[in-house]
Amino acid sequence: MESVKVIDYMERHPVKLTPDTPLSTAVEMLLEKGQLGAPVVDAENHLLGFISEQDCLAKMLESSYHCDLTAKVADVMKTEVLTARPEDSVLSLAEMMLGQKPKIYPVLEEARVIGIIDRSRVLKAIGTHLKVCFRHAV
Repeated sequence: MESVKVIDYMERHPVKLTPDTPLSTAVEMLLEKGQLGAPVVDAENHLLGFISEQDCLAKMLESSYHCDLTAKVADVMKTEVLTARPEDSVLSLAEMMLGQKPKIYPVLEEARVIGIIDRSRVLKAIGTHLKVCFRHAV
């Protein structure tokens, strides 16, 4: 299982946001792509932060009381972000995901975002590996 790498299962074309993206636009982009969150990057794809659906929901709920949604991604993004590398083992990442850790990890190469990997993709990787194990065990 150590040979199953993040690069083989990551989403290579995720939604990426900038700090000045309006929150309403960010939400539309996440919903359209079916992505639970997105890395926030600069012009060179360096990771600046991360925004999740939960972050968006909290701010949108607050804004709904005032009928005023002027927030930008920078207003709600988290700047301390756990990340993965393309060569990381999916098994190690799965172990990290067992606790109260994020459901999505930006994948970085040379400090630039090259993709994301989420729990669904990790489950798919492990499931695929288990099928191979069962075939060889029979």
